[in-house]
Amino acid sequence: MQRQPTYRNPKWLAAVRSIECCVLCGAYGTQAAHSNQHGKGIGMKAHDCATAALCQEHHHEIDNGKNLSREERRAMMDRAIVLTLIELVNLGKVGVLA
Repeated sequence: MQRQPTYRNPKWLAAVRSIECCVLCGAYGTQAAHSNQHGKGIGMKAHDCATAALCQEHHHEIDNGKNLSREERRAMMDRAIVLTLIELVNLGKVGVLA
């Protein structure tokens, strides 16, 4: 099976960064944090659509946190991605193409 190219879209990342508050804690100021488990390899970031609007603290905790297990960090990121998608829809930045 041929591997699909990694999805890159600066407009998607800008939309994620436009979410002003962390989707996990509500803190002001976010980063577009890429998932560590969706299509990532050594030296490669995951698809841009697998990103979440996170504060610096949650971004660090998910990427490098020592207080959470790998499974807990993955579950937290998955939840953050879903919450980001919901927020993008609520803001009118994502819709269905007809």
